[in-house]
Amino acid sequence: MTKAENVKSKKESEGEVQSRIRIKVKAYDNKVIDQSVRKIVDTAQRTGVKIVGPVPLPTAIKKVTVNKSTFVHEDSRDQYEIRTHKRLIDILEPTDKTIEDLTNLDLPAGVGIEIKM
Repeated sequence: MTKAENVKSKKESEGEVQSRIRIKVKAYDNKVIDQSVRKIVDTAQRTGVKIVGPVPLPTAIKKVTVNKSTFVHEDSRDQYEIRTHKRLIDILEPTDKTIEDLTNLDLPAGVGIEIKM
């Protein structure tokens, strides 16, 4: 038995298995993502659950280089980049009220949310 399996079986035998909701939030604008995360955390805190985060994950940067003209002047180019900001929030021992409040939450456009239970 590996160490991870041993720890897992100990927790299960002691009845310490915790349920949690993991929320990943993605957006192109850092101000919008911070407002959205604040709304999620405030909503969860009102229901009295323990929250871990928000943890800022590394920003994904996608760079694109294009020619300024169609086929001549290949030395003149424009460079663009898209930054995707990410945050991670864990909600430990969520109640039914917490889940209901989070599903009814109205967040701004441009914010992607991925929820794992």
